[in-house]
Amino acid sequence: MTESDFERRIRRLESIEEIRNLKARYFRCVDLRLWSEFADLFTDDLQVNFAESTSDPKGKSEFVASVARHFVTGYSVHHGHVPEIEIVDDTHATGIWPMYDRVESPADSDYVSHEGWGHYTESYRRCDDGQWRIYRSSLTRIRREILPKCEEAVSL
Repeated sequence: MTESDFERRIRRLESIEEIRNLKARYFRCVDLRLWSEFADLFTDDLQVNFAESTSDPKGKSEFVASVARHFVTGYSVHHGHVPEIEIVDDTHATGIWPMYDRVESPADSDYVSHEGWGHYTESYRRCDDGQWRIYRSSLTRIRREILPKCEEAVSL
């Protein structure tokens, strides 16, 4: 029996919704510092390109450790909006996410406090367990404003 056009369309829409939820978990995990859950959002062969990164991480382990190190204390708010998601095939997709973030780092942090706007450009892969994960991510800023450090060190 062959799959109907209707079934293909439904499967495509389900994949888009799963990828939206994946990226929503990304933002929540960073802001709430849920590093174990954050690490599960990526494939083991993750490639990242965040030009502003101070550590230029290579691969999943270095990226997760780098993000965790930057967000030990302080405040952060990350938002992604109205993504353009394209399902390439049953196991591959791409997305572009307009984004906003505000990070307030304490005075003793090496990480720059900022407010920024830009776009995440990503590629996704459906893994053997059926879950979509991020395997390529780059961040391009339209604007980044440097903010003063926050006065208190907040730890979640």
